[in-house]
Amino acid sequence: MREKILLVEDNKALAKLLAKKTESSLGMQVDVAHSMEEAKVFLKHANDYFIALLDLNLPDAPDGEIVDYVLELGMLVIVLTGNIDKKTKALFEEKPIVDYVFKGNMDDVNYIFSMIDRLRKNTQHKVLVVDSAITSRNRTKMLLQSQQFKVLVAAHGEEALRYFEDHDDISLVVTDYHMPVINGMELVLELRKTKSKHELGIIAISSSEEESMAAKFLKHGANDFIIKPFGKEELTCRVNNTIEAMENIETIAMLGTTDGLTGALERRHFLRQVEAYLDEAKEKKESYAFGIVDIDQLKAINETHGYEAGDRVLSSVASTLRGEAKGVDAIGRFGGAEFGVLLKHVSKEEALRWFVKMRAHLANQPLHVRGKEVRITVSMGLAFEGETQVESLLERADEALGEAKHQGRNRVEIYEERA
Repeated sequence: MREKILLVEDNKALAKLLAKKTESSLGMQVDVAHSMEEAKVFLKHANDYFIALLDLNLPDAPDGEIVDYVLELGMLVIVLTGNIDKKTKALFEEKPIVDYVFKGNMDDVNYIFSMIDRLRKNTQHKVLVVDSAITSRNRTKMLLQSQQFKVLVAAHGEEALRYFEDHDDISLVVTDYHMPVINGMELVLELRKTKSKHELGIIAISSSEEESMAAKFLKHGANDFIIKPFGKEELTCRVNNTIEAMENIETIAMLGTTDGLTGALERRHFLRQVEAYLDEAKEKKESYAFGIVDIDQLKAINETHGYEAGDRVLSSVASTLRGEAKGVDAIGRFGGAEFGVLLKHVSKEEALRWFVKMRAHLANQPLHVRGKEVRITVSMGLAFEGETQVESLLERADEALGEAKHQGRNRVEIYEERA
């Protein structure tokens, strides 16, 4: 994930405040320009930025020209405006803008931070749009893609059900009611046979003449209902609210088994999973890898940059490990600066490449906390198949980790059987 934001705002005092609050709230580096001309210098490297926050009225671009310029570069855009009138709302509806914010109100400005955080989370979600009308189907797809969702489309309920055979990770279905073969109501009923509201969100859509359909859809398992015609703002708010509610329920459910700071499995639950898998691997004769990952000099990071920075480092390491692991793998936090990693059904060579890649990725992706760069390195100790007891596997990986630290840290070592 790109960790930089471009802020273009001609009010220098406001720009300074926004940049400072953005960096402290999101931990993302902010580059600031005060005119379209200054912005173009930064935009020579447009791919470096996750999103651009753009003032709608600049001295050298008074009619929103900066918005069109940045959108043509394929960037995400949030518009900052001092006047939310019909013209501004029409701009939002017509163009693939993520959102607009009234910069005269500090509460609205704070909304920017939650919106950017929401966009980052949305990249992890897959949404299926089901609509027989190609025009409205494509419009809904475009709107959801502007919110950073991965979007699939189907023309009717039967096609939608087939998607679930290959895409069990779909988070949300947005379905119209009137469709051939299997209509929206029948689709909801079929999906709810196997997926609860907490596992799969469903938003149903129908025309204004069928307002009674709302209650029917909600009673049969839809999370929400939208009446046609609807605006872009209503759809994006309802979709994001549904996804956020599902995430909150998942968070509550995971509190007993995961580390609150990093989202990794807590030590006891992680080791129980490892123990269960060792029996399975022995029976199936599967190869696997087990590693202990230790963040180098975390205490020094806390002392130099503060505990906020240390927490951000822990979260970043956990996020990187989870992001690159397969769904069947397991990541756990042992406490302090250590994490455990179990890679299932993987060869020794594949596992070694994975851990080496993780070490290099972390070393090359420094964090920015309160405007300061915090570099991350990790030491890793690996053990491979052959053990049937968790304790022995831990001892082997820990011995390899000790060797990695002894050799200077920021490296990967493999347990070697001694003669």
